[in-house]
Amino acid sequence: MKKLAIIISSPPHGNAKGREALDIALATSAINHVSVFFVDDGVFHLLPNQQPDHILMRDYIATLNMLELYDIDDVYVCESSLKSRNLTQIARNIPSKVINTQLLNQLLTTKDVILRF
Repeated sequence: MKKLAIIISSPPHGNAKGREALDIALATSAINHVSVFFVDDGVFHLLPNQQPDHILMRDYIATLNMLELYDIDDVYVCESSLKSRNLTQIARNIPSKVINTQLLNQLLTTKDVILRF
């Protein structure tokens, strides 16, 4: 069993990177230990009450709730990414652990495979 890190750094709408990252996380969770990291503009995935249908995009954000169902409990959010976007006080749409950059880097060094979207 490999330790897989999926880093989501792209915003949720305007491209398919976030949806692809989520698909890979769910598909590989049966054979790998998966950790998901939201960094940079990826933290926008965690905002509640998004309405992507207004910009004619598919609402895959609701699928984030599937992470827990697939036993993906290691979901992390970069504290400095939240701070730089003034999102530290905003409720997040899924359970996640806010971590500093140093801990994020330490956790990534323990992974066998790192995929960035």
